[in-house]
Amino acid sequence: MSKALFMRIFHRLSTEVEYFAPTEDAAGRSGLSPIQKCTAAIRQLAYGSGADTVDEYVRLGETKARNCLHQFTTAIIDLFGDEYLRRPTSEDLERLLHKGQQRGFPGMIGSIDCMHWEWKNCPTAWQGMYSRGTDKPTIVLEAVASYDLWIWHAFFGAPGTMNDLNILD
Repeated sequence: MSKALFMRIFHRLSTEVEYFAPTEDAAGRSGLSPIQKCTAAIRQLAYGSGADTVDEYVRLGETKARNCLHQFTTAIIDLFGDEYLRRPTSEDLERLLHKGQQRGFPGMIGSIDCMHWEWKNCPTAWQGMYSRGTDKPTIVLEAVASYDLWIWHAFFGAPGTMNDLNILD
């Protein structure tokens, strides 16, 4: 994540969401800073780790880290949901079709791709279904992204059903 994007999210959260505002206890000591709370939540999301794994890095307890994650995800949906977490509008489609036409791809709104995503916590009983040439189980992620890197569609497929060759069937 770029620093500019992190700071944009951090600024909105710290000014518009009470949970992320700077606080003091009864003795006047500062509580957790908004940047600690945001960092704890983003690290949990980015690394897929549990709340207990951020205590050393961000210096907060497991319960607080879990609460930060919950408050963060709720706030992101509330603050950015209307802009980013939505279906494409007719204006979006018109803009994407126009950009595709300019680039020599008439009728194209985005690019589709599939990738194998390593599944670290795959149940042992399922590992045979989700493994291929490598020894590690993977799950297939299908995504459609536009020229400006907005992801308009994402889907985790069942084993053996999706790849670059049969995705368009």
